[in-house]
Amino acid sequence: MRFADIPGNEALKKVLVSMADSGRVGHALLLFENEGCGALPLALAYVQYLNCSCRKDGDSCGECQSCLQMSRLVHPDTHFIFPVNSSKKVDVSKPLSESFLGLWRELVISNPYFLEADLYSALGIEGKSGVIAIAEARYILEKLSYSAVGDGYKSVLVWLPEKMNAETANKLLKVVEEPPQKTIFIFMTHNPDKVLQTIFSRCQSYRVLPLPKDELKTALADRFGKDASSAEEYAAAAGGSIGVALDAMGERAERQAFMQIFSDLISALSSRNLSMALDASDQMASLDSREKQKAFCIFAGECLRKIFLYQQNLPELAGAGRNEAGFYESAAASAGKTFCRKALSLTDRSLMLLDRNVNPKMVFCDMVGQMFLIF
Repeated sequence: MRFADIPGNEALKKVLVSMADSGRVGHALLLFENEGCGALPLALAYVQYLNCSCRKDGDSCGECQSCLQMSRLVHPDTHFIFPVNSSKKVDVSKPLSESFLGLWRELVISNPYFLEADLYSALGIEGKSGVIAIAEARYILEKLSYSAVGDGYKSVLVWLPEKMNAETANKLLKVVEEPPQKTIFIFMTHNPDKVLQTIFSRCQSYRVLPLPKDELKTALADRFGKDASSAEEYAAAAGGSIGVALDAMGERAERQAFMQIFSDLISALSSRNLSMALDASDQMASLDSREKQKAFCIFAGECLRKIFLYQQNLPELAGAGRNEAGFYESAAASAGKTFCRKALSLTDRSLMLLDRNVNPKMVFCDMVGQMFLIF
């Protein structure tokens, strides 16, 4: 992965190149992004640039042995850590990232802007919560104790450090703070506020910005081969995220199911049909994993934001797809002016309760009941 292959974030690219060229390489970086905005491609391009033997024009050459190894994600001094769990695809009693490296490489090479749900699907752990356990810390400490194979940097790329428990973080704390010579850690997160403070405070943090709509449209058309009309429509609805746009263009079944449940809920609230609204809450509770239930809360929050923007006569900022614009316009017309703000606090509260293992039927029944009162 070269910097030239990544659209947008030119200022951050210059910072990373400047660090490498000056030799003032931060030992721990934290890249935080909206999901699918490109933190992983930037991390890969940076590591490739650090280890490239013949850099030119502020980018790696893409042709030396180190670059070719990085392009296939098989560089011997680059290690990947990501959330895992027991899987139907990998038969191991104590799953580690190393156990899933083949599946990880396939996913990253095919789409480095993948979403968290895409990772879980690729690893065969749908319906489970991915975690970064203490065994991962032991694995990394062992790997870093070996001498580097090449003359470049040893790198540890941690995707979603917010999935790391306190025990894992404490085990890694010393090596993150004082790593061996020419060793770097790069953490990539969607929720920097959920990264343990012991890790966060020891990192240089950089924001990976969403792409402007025009740049995203161009990237979808030129780099991913999407037709111009579809690229324009989905670029408007993706909030600057390549990953979200590609996911929507793929029409993943989970998103369609979420949209159907949310539209059923709004229809019930609009018609003042409490029985129908409670049926929608049952659909939410019957989603087949707690992770999907939490994902629905996040999805519902995004839908409420779009309804609010339609109420403010700002449909161009809502980013609704062509097929969904009518729904949001109708919902905005029927909902009260304070509904979106109050309902968003309810979805946030439901997400928090699900995180605390509260019974989902109780959570969603209460959420829907209160929405019915404030609609």
